[in-house]
Amino acid sequence: MADRTESTIVIEATSSAILDVIADLNSYPQWSEGIASVDVLETDKNRPTLARFVLDAGMIKDTYELSYSWKSDFVEWHLVDATVLSLMDGSYSLRDLGDGGTEVAYALTVDIKIPMLGMMKRMAEKTIIDTALKGLKARVEQS
Repeated sequence: MADRTESTIVIEATSSAILDVIADLNSYPQWSEGIASVDVLETDKNRPTLARFVLDAGMIKDTYELSYSWKSDFVEWHLVDATVLSLMDGSYSLRDLGDGGTEVAYALTVDIKIPMLGMMKRMAEKTIIDTALKGLKARVEQS
């Protein structure tokens, strides 16, 4: 069983503004390191429910599909199909801090079909999460 890695960041924006940026999957290559391209395959109420990603993160390259589930302050995704990845489940959970800021918690569980030490997987997850949160914060706060 893969371990789940989590981290949080405070973004100076409303949760709805943050979710709008998260939902704009097509723009991920502009701010999310390692994502080469994204194609939204299905939507529901203007939110993506299925998307195909092309990942080019150094040693790991893959094309994978994620299914999404949305709530007013939460989004989660699950791996549907991939070549190298065997698991990529995650979520963003948003909490209004009442001062114009929102705490964003990102949780991620990743596994690959290639043998890798558990410690290295957790380090990769941590790097993915930290990079994604910093990129999300920069993207939201510049909008």
